[in-house]
Formats: sequence, structure tokens, C-alpha cells
Amino acid sequence: MTKEKLLEVSDLSISFQKKKSDIPIVQGVSFTIHKGEIIGVVGESGCGKSVTSLALMGLNANTRTKGRILFQEKNLLMQSEKEWRHMRGNEIAMIFQEPMTSLNPLFTIGDQLIEALSSHTNRHKKQAAEKAVRMLETVGLPRADQLMKQYPHELSGGMRQRVMIAMALICDPKLLIADEPTTALDVTIQAQILSLLKKMNTAFQTAILLITHDLGVVHNTCRRVMIMYAGRIVEEGSVAAIFADPKHPYTKGLFASIPAFTRKSERLTSIEGQVPKPGTIKKGCMFAPRCPHKVDRCVQEEPQLGRLHDEHAVRCFLYEEEGGTDD
Repeated sequence: MTKEKLLEVSDLSISFQKKKSDIPIVQGVSFTIHKGEIIGVVGESGCGKSVTSLALMGLNANTRTKGRILFQEKNLLMQSEKEWRHMRGNEIAMIFQEPMTSLNPLFTIGDQLIEALSSHTNRHKKQAAEKAVRMLETVGLPRADQLMKQYPHELSGGMRQRVMIAMALICDPKLLIADEPTTALDVTIQAQILSLLKKMNTAFQTAILLITHDLGVVHNTCRRVMIMYAGRIVEEGSVAAIFADPKHPYTKGLFASIPAFTRKSERLTSIEGQVPKPGTIKKGCMFAPRCPHKVDRCVQEEPQLGRLHDEHAVRCFLYEEEGGTDD
């Protein structure tokens, strides 16, 4: 796989604006996505995964965003709204969790695919329709010609999600953001959709940012993974390194909460407590209130993301001596 940088996020901070104060949602997030790779983002609801992804699309309303988002060496945060509209769907596309809220129920599948293509290209309607049919066939949908004339409510959940993938890829974007793309689907269809995303990644060399809460999905789909908690990346690295030896207490808690069919247990292990509400913890480690290993320092100081080696970094004082600070 090429190491060509496609997206570079540096010190990204996002806060909601409430009256005269800002409530921090995401703080100091930095990561890189290379051309053609699949990278996962894992965390509980409310940890900042979706807010981060929406910032990459310029879709966060009523927020203040700081930092730098370089896409092909262009800072997206310096763009005008006109430039954002040109980029959305064309250079960067997104698949949302529930396709019924993304597809317009009043228009046919064909109309929506043609509109998605026509808004970014100069293709005539006939040419756009021909490519729309090809994309439906590419994502494995049968009777594509007939499907073009159908409405979203006439399709199953798995078919609608395939339509969303076709719509996201119809303009050949370089980056695809998939926000919990399989959550609303049954297990069999989930496997088909994930297999399809990997196939599209290979065929078109489209980089994919996969947002999920399912570690199994990450293991089977991604090469690298970031673990997010309370708006921060607490651990990141290759899937092989983190799955073999998770370091952060939060990551360990996530792995411990996965049911194992090879052992009998009366109850599942869970992480005590809840993700803190944004802005409630003013200092120290965000995970300290739930951490079984916390010491006084954890409540007073916030640890930095320290790199253990090239394939692994963790934000925790327990491993401070193992590696330096990740700049």
C-alpha cells in the first residue's frame, strides 16, 4: 500500500457555542489517512466520533472548529461554503448510519443517483443514468434498470445501504467516510456491506474512514484503528498491535466487554460509569473517574499521546516511560 498522504488532521478541536461560552466536544485530535487505506474509529456514543467526521465534511452547525484539516495539502477549514459544496460528494463522500434518513422518499433511486452525479459533473442526463445503472450493478444490486425507477421505501434495508454506497462512490471520491454503516442491519447483511466496502476500496483505491463501536468490524476491515474517549484519541495504531496488546485501560475495558463463546461466564464485564458530559471535567485525564488504575496525578494532569513504537501510541501515564510524546 502506498504511503501517500491523503488527509492530515492536526490538533483538531471542536466546541459547541452556548450563549457566551464554548463547550468542548473534541480536543487535540490528530491523525493521518493515506491513499487507499481503511482506518477505523472506535468509541462509545458521545465520544466525538461523528462530530469529528462531520468536521471533515464541513457539516457541523453551531460549532467553533480550530486546528488544521489538510486534504491533498489544502486546508479545508479555510474554504468558502461554495468550495465545500464542490468538495462534498465529489472529493469526500459520506455514508450515514440510517439510509432512510439520507434518501429522499419523494424521488426515485435513479433520480437521486443522477442528481448526485450531475451536481458535480457536466454529464448529460442520459450519460449520468448509464453510470448510475453501472454503479448499482457494481455494488451488487440486481435488476439495476428496474431499480432506478423504484422509491426508497420499496427497498430492503440492505438494498438501501448499497444504494447509499453507490451514491457516495458515483463521483469517484478519494475519501469515503462511513458512519456506523451497518448498525441498523442484521448480521448477514452487515457482513455483505463490509465485504462490499472492502471490494470498493480495492477496486477504486478509495480511502475509508470507518466509524463504529464494533471491534469485530474493525478487526475484519481496517488496517489501523483509533480509540476515542471523551473527545480525545486515547490509543491508536495498527489493528494487529492493538488487538494483540491493548494498553489504555479504556481499550482494555472495551475488549473485556466482548462476549467470548469459548468461556462460560455468568455476566459480561462492563466499564463502570458513563462517558462524562462535555465540559464537566476541567482538568486531568478524562477517563480517570472510571479508571481502576488511577493515581493522584491522573486527576491533576492530562496525559499526552505517547508513541510506544511506530505501530502503537497511547495516552496514559502508565506507559509514560515506555515511549516519548507523540508530536
